[in-house]
Amino acid sequence: MTHSFDRDYWDQIWDGDRAGAMAASEPNPHLMREVGDLTPATALDAGCGAGAEAVWLATGGWQVTAADIAPAALARAAERAAASGVAARVRWVRADLSTWQPDARYDLVTTHYAHPAMPQLDFYDRIASWVAPAGTLLIVGHLHHQDHPAGAGHGHGGTEPPASASVTAADITARLDPLVWEVVTARESHRAVTGHGGRDVSIHDVVVRARRRS
Repeated sequence: MTHSFDRDYWDQIWDGDRAGAMAASEPNPHLMREVGDLTPATALDAGCGAGAEAVWLATGGWQVTAADIAPAALARAAERAAASGVAARVRWVRADLSTWQPDARYDLVTTHYAHPAMPQLDFYDRIASWVAPAGTLLIVGHLHHQDHPAGAGHGHGGTEPPASASVTAADITARLDPLVWEVVTARESHRAVTGHGGRDVSIHDVVVRARRRS
């Protein structure tokens, strides 16, 4: 299956019948595990979807910029932030992450299964450049796994992302210059969740956390 991951693709996803379930999802467990020991400061959630991770960060004291290409996702995200009492701590930005440039660098830049209309590793290079000195980059993506389809249950409209949208931990860490980055976590994870329609889904993730040297 080939995906363009352009605005039309994501509009169809967020206007489709799975949008409600996606909007109700819990914050990513990898984010909660990896960020819990950091001092809250400024954060960018790149490809924020319906805002579960952005709201979780804001609730923990972070000042968050959350960017996504789909206005329907951002509308749901803003409602979630308001209901959680953290609307003032999140700035929502409609942005095509393949071309958008933030106006600042951030103490935390994170992304969770985001796929802009560009090569996946090039996207990770882009967001890495937005991390401030001594800041943290956290990437949670689809693991490229030969025996299982990548990204099952992550909101691709009933289809799976192509191999080009999945990576390994080594793929990511190979792009991080050791003179610039200290890799803290490079893990490949397999977990079971309840997916759309109550079916059991196996999730295969890649998680990389790195600290930009100051």
